Amino acid sequence: MGTLEYFQVESTEPAGGELYRRIASTVITDHDILRVLDRLRIFIDPEVPIFIAVGITRTVPRNVIVRDFAGITYDGDKVILSIADETYLAPLLELLWRKFGKERIVQPDRFTIEMHLNTEEREGIEEIVVADPTEGLFRDLIYTMQVICPEGFKVKKQSFQNGKFWFVASENTLQEDVTPLVEEQFSIMGEGS
Repeated sequence: MGTLEYFQVESTEPAGGELYRRIASTVITDHDILRVLDRLRIFIDPEVPIFIAVGITRTVPRNVIVRDFAGITYDGDKVILSIADETYLAPLLELLWRKFGKERIVQPDRFTIEMHLNTEEREGIEEIVVADPTEGLFRDLIYTMQVICPEGFKVKKQSFQNGKFWFVASENTLQEDVTPLVEEQFSIMGEGS
């Protein structure tokens, strides 16, 4: 776990806490989230019962926009996208079909998309957001915390915002506002809200 700047697992039951530290280390490594996780604190109180994980992610790559992977040329009313990286081709096509309609989008070959657009529709083509890397990151983080948390803790709340995330789970009903619990863990980690 040397690549995490901060990693702590605390429990009101020390032996259980050490066991969960090993479980968390293994799960984090197995789910390959070390590359995006910078700081992580987990608190477990089996008497309440409650599981709280708070963390900070490393800098997340920015949104992927059309000009990141496609060249754009204009030929009369035709806009031609020359795709350099197919990774985002499928989501781009779906996005363009929704925005302009399938009848106006032609793909003569694997690496070319032709669109017939008026002048207003051409504005900002190169800036269209095709992928948001934070969506997958949040899903992966929450899935990892679900695997780490004790079995039977089915009542869950979570959040991911501006590189900070938290995950709270219990066997019982959670209080309406878990913010004080989350802020306490961030504070112990040295990250005030």
